[in-house]
Amino acid sequence: MARYVLLILLGACLPLGGCEPVAIALLGGGASTVLRYNLDGVAARTFTAPADAVKGASLAAMERMGLAVESTDKFDDGEIIRGHAANRAIEIELEPITREATRMRITARGASLFYDNATAVEIVQQTVKILDERVAAAKLTPPAAAATGASRVSAN
Repeated sequence: MARYVLLILLGACLPLGGCEPVAIALLGGGASTVLRYNLDGVAARTFTAPADAVKGASLAAMERMGLAVESTDKFDDGEIIRGHAANRAIEIELEPITREATRMRITARGASLFYDNATAVEIVQQTVKILDERVAAAKLTPPAAAATGASRVSAN
């Protein structure tokens, strides 16, 4: 009887030896996912709004967050806004897709090799809020003001 118990216990322990490599592989996969998230952390969004409106909202978002604007440069089809905080370099790429659709891509690089995806995502979220506020304000504009063109979304 003791022999059978010993064989059963030994048989039960054999699969446990395979758990360690599986656990290490899973932990390694999770660690590489976290690392990749921080190394290529870029936030992007397409807005149903003209490029000028998205640019104005993104500049206002940077101001709201206390980020300093360094420069704006044009490239083939769009514009790049560069800014910074004390230990972050921010780059916002605006690319018009159509007259009423604009793609925004934000990169926020920390002081080290890693990117700061949380800051990039927050800039996108603040831009969304500002665009929504401006659209809501435009809807509240009286019809007389709308006839003079005051209801358009501001591009500042």
